[in-house]
Amino acid sequence: MDNQQEFGDESVESGRHDPEGGREKSITIIVNGREKTVAKDELTFDEVVKLAFDNPPYGANTLFTITYRKGGNEHRPEGHLVEGGTVKVKKGTVFNVTATDKS
Repeated sequence: MDNQQEFGDESVESGRHDPEGGREKSITIIVNGREKTVAKDELTFDEVVKLAFDNPPYGANTLFTITYRKGGNEHRPEGHLVEGGTVKVKKGTVFNVTATDKS
């Protein structure tokens, strides 16, 4: 199974060049119980939704709830990710993403 996820010109899959160390960065996280590999240490709300669902159920009445634990920020290793927000990740960060119809 290919876990590659691309967002615009930026890939969240391993294989991306790390400009600081010259090495590729690869971080394994868990999204809805499935291992995913990302190539950066900070993800947006939309990127996490796209990692959670092959075809996200977007719609006028759809709300997404994202909780995480074992995050990459030592001052806030767990919490909720809100729309428009970002979260730092590290190996083993766990996300639970649910879609709800608010009708």
